[in-house]
Amino acid sequence: MGDIGMCTERAAVERTAALVDGMGGLLLLAGDLAYMQGTFQQFSDCFDPAWGKFRNRWRPVPGNHEYETSGAAGYLRYFGQAAAPAGRTHYSFRTGDWLVLMLDSNDSTRIGSEQYEFVKSTLLSNGNHCTLAVWHHPLFSSGANGPNVFMRDMWGLLYDGNADVVVSGHDHLYERFGKQDVDGRSDVRGLRQFVAGTGGATLYNFQRQEANSQARHRAYGALRLRLDTHGYAWEFIDVTGATLDAGSDGCH
Repeated sequence: MGDIGMCTERAAVERTAALVDGMGGLLLLAGDLAYMQGTFQQFSDCFDPAWGKFRNRWRPVPGNHEYETSGAAGYLRYFGQAAAPAGRTHYSFRTGDWLVLMLDSNDSTRIGSEQYEFVKSTLLSNGNHCTLAVWHHPLFSSGANGPNVFMRDMWGLLYDGNADVVVSGHDHLYERFGKQDVDGRSDVRGLRQFVAGTGGATLYNFQRQEANSQARHRAYGALRLRLDTHGYAWEFIDVTGATLDAGSDGCH
């Protein structure tokens, strides 16, 4: 999930932390983790009190609010090696049979950019593994902050590389899309996108219903993914413990 550390919503931040405290596994953090400018002090005051205990579990990417501080300096200082394990804010790792791409959508993802070429070379060496990508700005969203068309090139690259799932934040709501191509057309070869900006920042309203939007909830909660050898399962669980959305699918 993303969009978490807002001091004016401290109760919600604490409730989402309590929710994920009862879950095992890694925490994939999709940006906008300390409001409003992502300073080190805001990370210390608004994120760390509830979420700092998970430092051995998290894998973060930055959102636009991290870059309200020049060079995302507060984010880099707070997360340290976890923020840039190879000296850059995008990276990859493997968990089980999955490749996970942690990308910085504030940096260029256009064709030919350093980040694009990193993903291209990583996919080429991926073999037949399932692939999940995490970045902040969703290409598709029924909220106020979508679509983010500057992510089209990256979506197209992942589509060509037979990737499976994208998780984003930015819009403070939960939405699940069916598998689709870069133009938003339903496609069995396409990527399934989740928007999960539900970590504690003030929730947004839906503005419309985009094509292929299959589930929409305005609630604080966590998207839980189980990554299996040949597929994956998802649950969106709100802070009361209720499962609002669930399903499963195979990898390409």
